[in-house]
Order: sequence, then structure tokens, then C-alpha cells
Amino acid sequence: MFGNLSDRLAVTFKGLRGKGRLSEADVDATVREIRIALLEADVALPVVREFCAVVKERALEVSASGGLNPAQQVVKIVHDELVTILGGQTRTLRLAKNPPTVILLAGLQGAGKTTLAGKLAVSLKRDGHTPLLVAADLQRPNAVDQLKVIGERAGVPVFAPEPGSGVGDPVQVTRDARVHAEQKLHDIVIVDTAGRLAIDAELMDQLRQVKQAAQPDEVLFVVDAMIGQDAVRTAQEFMTSVGFDGVVLTKLDGDARGGAALSIKNVTGAPIMYASTGEKLEDFEVFHPERMASRILDMGDVLTLIEQAERAFDSDQAERMAAKVAKGESFTLDDFLEQMQAVKKMGSIGKVLGMLPGMGEMKAQLDQIDDRDMDRVAAIIQSMTPAERQDPKLLNGSRRARIAKGSGTQVSEINSLMERFAQAQVMMKQMGKGGGMPAMPGMPGFGMGGGKKSKGKMPKQAKPAKGAKGRSGNPAKRAGLPGADAPGTAAPVDLGSLPPDLKRMLGQ
Repeated sequence: MFGNLSDRLAVTFKGLRGKGRLSEADVDATVREIRIALLEADVALPVVREFCAVVKERALEVSASGGLNPAQQVVKIVHDELVTILGGQTRTLRLAKNPPTVILLAGLQGAGKTTLAGKLAVSLKRDGHTPLLVAADLQRPNAVDQLKVIGERAGVPVFAPEPGSGVGDPVQVTRDARVHAEQKLHDIVIVDTAGRLAIDAELMDQLRQVKQAAQPDEVLFVVDAMIGQDAVRTAQEFMTSVGFDGVVLTKLDGDARGGAALSIKNVTGAPIMYASTGEKLEDFEVFHPERMASRILDMGDVLTLIEQAERAFDSDQAERMAAKVAKGESFTLDDFLEQMQAVKKMGSIGKVLGMLPGMGEMKAQLDQIDDRDMDRVAAIIQSMTPAERQDPKLLNGSRRARIAKGSGTQVSEINSLMERFAQAQVMMKQMGKGGGMPAMPGMPGFGMGGGKKSKGKMPKQAKPAKGAKGRSGNPAKRAGLPGADAPGTAAPVDLGSLPPDLKRMLGQ
């Protein structure tokens, strides 16, 4: 979402790297470029003015002090101010002292409230809650049926006593839902209301009545991040007419310029609490201002990566694999497939790798990574016999032809996979001896070659001369994160608790 802004800021900071100290002219030129970058990202003008004024004041103080590393100093200042305008602190959900906790979703038509209700329910269910979805959108055709389908996919019950499509009273449904939740012992109630236009006085009055009937603990305003400054203006009108406690940004995976995210907290005073990052029900995350600021400045988001890994990787599987590596046991194609499927649970490979520090410079290569390569690899391995998976040396020409036919692939793809698997076996042996690995086994198209997207391969690293210090395999070190032998701006990250597979991806 913040791609253009990140690129523009990266170019701006690059121009400061060769300077020993900042002059006032350097500060003015840098702030001018930052102002242009923010305006191009569709950030509200009052927010841009305030942001640039603070950055300029702090940068001039730094230049007067004669500090070294001007580029890093300016990056830190910009990072701090981005965190501020994004909300400062992470805002978590307020739970009622006496359940159920009622959450009311409001927003424009087409903002994605119904799907967002399912995503929020899945997230809360994963945290041990027992949510109930309430179909109070009785205006939009088939809105009730849509919520029922989403509830079924999420494994969450739906309270829908009215058919909708213009039939039923949303205020009465909301009242009855609270009683139903108390009887069925649901500790969270998520009310999906009808989308409306802020200028529609009748519908806004109905929303106020629904809010009064629900007595919500949280009112979340759901806003489409793709509509830019219109989102901010709409949020202002909703805040004035109805009021809300927090904001949820949807479609954050789109090509929006990011102006809504960078403006809405400053304009409305309500923090961004959640972000929808994809089409799947699992593509939903708590909004952390500091982590988002780090993403914008291409510092990565290792903490979110760790959280996703902890959800995706089975702890028993990770321990079993670690024990196998420690004992020096052979790494089989079954293990290869198991690891690859665990990585796939984390989402798009390009998105996962994009959370690593410094990956903004490899954006073109990341865009060329095809997640379908993983499906082809899985089809190849699953077309093998158990004996062939345990001992790949059995794979002669006729067997490879049979596997290619069974998996719908070419023999050349099987040959490429076996070459990558051989590399993975060598890496696993290195891990058993205490050595590091530059990449994770089973990740087609990234550092392993293969697949039809060969143009997307990352460039190979040249071997350092004898006695010379090689380039660190740790992306955090190369990006200058704290705790990695260079100063930075993001919070220190403890990588010790990473699953073994993710450690290898990070070069640990």
C-alpha cells in the first residue's frame, strides 16, 4: 500500500548518506522532498504541514549538535513522527467487565464491513473468545445470507432472526442479540450494520438508534483505505453524527497511496485498531503504529513475521525437526514438503519476505515470486511413492517420467526440484553442525532457482576474498536494526524464540 511513499522516502534519504553533517540547506531540501512524498501519498494537507514542521525543527537541532550519520538521524526523526501520526501506541480491544462485550461495526456502503466482521470473529476466536455475529444489515440485498456464509466459513454462529433485503427492524435485532448472547454464553457480540452514506440523515438516525440499543463497548468505523481523502472526510462526518472509538482499515493490500492511514488519526482523534490485509479471513491483524512506520521506511516488520510464524508452525513439528537436525538424521522429501506447507500457511511468500528489513530494494523480484510454484512442488512430491520420498536416489529416468505425468509437470521441473532438494539437504547438515543457512528449504523462486519465474531469482552473493569479512547473512544486520551491530530506529527484536524454519529464513 505504501509502496510509492516508501520508494520516494528511500531516494530522499539516500541523498544524505555521503554527507558528514547536515547543513540548513540539506534540511530544507530533505523536508521539501518529504512534503512532496506525503502529498503524493494523498495525506491531508494540515497533517503534512504539521509533520514537516516537526521534522524540520528536530533535524535542525540535530544539525546544530554536529552529530554524525545524518541519514540515520533523519530516518529516526521521520520514523518517530510517522509513529506519532499513525497513533503512537497500539490500541487494543476494550473488553466489558461483565460479558458480553458488544462491538458495533459502522461505515460506508462497500467498505467491507460484513467480511470484516468474519475476520474479526476469527481473530477473537483464535484468542480463546466465543464470538457471535449479528446480522443487523437488513437494507442491502442478501447481506444476511452473506454473513451466514462467512460465519460458516469462520466457524462462528450467526444471529439472524430477520431475512433482510429490506425486511426487519435492525434496532430490535440488536436488542434481541444481546439477550441471545447472554443465554448462549457468548462473550463477544459483533454487530454488522447497514452501510450508509454520511449525507443520508434517515440512515444515520437509524444507526444512532442501533447504537443506543446495542450499548456497545466499542464502535469501530470500517473504512476503505483505497478511497484516500474521501475516507478522512467521511470519518469526520461519522464522528460528528454518531461517534466511534476506533478505525479499521480494509483493503490495505491494494495499491492505495496510504493517505487515509496517515491522516485519519490526526483528523478524527480515533486510533487505527485493525487492518485487513487480504481476501482470506485470516488476512487480518492488529494495527501497530511503530511496525507500520518501519514498513514504510523499509526497516521490515520482524515482530509481525514472528507472530505469523508462531501461528503457522506447529510446535511439535518444529521440535521434531530440530531434534532430527541435531541428531544428524537425513532430511527427506516428506520433511521438505512438511516445511513448505508450514511456510505456505503464513500467506503469500512475497508478502512474508517483504517483511524482512531492506527488501524494498528487491520489490521487482518479490513481485515475480509465484506462489503456485509451491503447489507444483507439492504435486510432484505427492506423486512419488513413500520409498522414493525417503530415498530420492531411486528416482531414475523412468520414475521421473511417471512422476511428471502424475503431477502434470515436466521432467525438467522434477530435475530442478531435486537439485534444490539436494541443496536443502546440505543446508540441514550445516544446521546440524551449528552452521547457518541463507534461505529456507522449500521456498521456490527465492534463492533456490527453479519454477517458471526464473527471471525472479535473487542475485547470487559473491564469495568474500580469503581473510575478508563477508556480507552478513542476517538481513537485520545488513539493514542496521538495533542489536545487529548498527544503530537503527525500530525496537530491538529477540530472534531467539523463532521457530527453527523461520530462523533459517532470517539467516540465523
